Amino acid sequence: MLKTLTEYLFSLPQYILPQHLLSAAMHRLARCENRLWKNAFINTIIRIYGVDLSEAKEPNPDAYASFNAFFTRALKSEARPQSTDPDALLCPADGVISQIGDIAAGSLFQAKGKYFNATELLGGDTELAKPFENGKFATLYLSPRDYHRLHMPISGTLREMVHVPGRLFSVNAATANTVPNLFARNERVAAIFDTEAGPMALVLVGAIFVASIETVWHGEVTPPTVAQVKTWAYSGDAPSLAKGEEMGRFNMGSTIIVLFGENVVDWETALQAGDRVKLGQKLGRLAKDTTFSS
Repeated sequence: MLKTLTEYLFSLPQYILPQHLLSAAMHRLARCENRLWKNAFINTIIRIYGVDLSEAKEPNPDAYASFNAFFTRALKSEARPQSTDPDALLCPADGVISQIGDIAAGSLFQAKGKYFNATELLGGDTELAKPFENGKFATLYLSPRDYHRLHMPISGTLREMVHVPGRLFSVNAATANTVPNLFARNERVAAIFDTEAGPMALVLVGAIFVASIETVWHGEVTPPTVAQVKTWAYSGDAPSLAKGEEMGRFNMGSTIIVLFGENVVDWETALQAGDRVKLGQKLGRLAKDTTFSS
């Protein structure tokens, strides 16, 4: 009861906060190259969250030009070994599993009896969401301690990108437990790929102080925030990305949601909500008895 009250007390003020204004301010501050400011900011985050810089290509915190450069730092190539199973679906990020499981009639489990809708998550496009109606999903939360580049779980060719406007609530466990429809409410960028397992959606969900979301093929998608859903379609010039290749990044921490269709993948049975995962580990595998036809 006390925990629930604490979660509501954390979440309720966010309804009235100027979420986008605060995030715009953070966008500027995170890119400030003033040596005293950026070093103080970087070292504070390292101390509070226990960031392990021994894994980074650049282990010296003072060497980063800005806080954002530190936050989106590259890792040493050996820091995240990739599963060698040819059928493995790789974990796309460092973080914690918020939820993992089945999509039931288009609904994804959020937390504590709360669900959100795949169609709403993908910007209201019923045709875009249809392949995922009874499929699989995994929601991964990235904290400030984590590596913030996002990678491909499986090889794919980009078909469509959708930028969906919305709020910028925090996406930690407290808000997931208390804010209805959280992930289909926040601003987000969804990338739809064609893969050997059929359509795959990678949904990058924004949050308060997440100053921007970017992809490797487009660069910074947000900011600016859009007034209406904006879609990019790709065909002849569509980028193809290999399994394990970087596809985007959060400039500050947030959440990535992975969607697959029905009967094409199986999650690792040992994984459950609350488990800490790392980029490149086996999140699931292609279903052996399934061949997808478009």
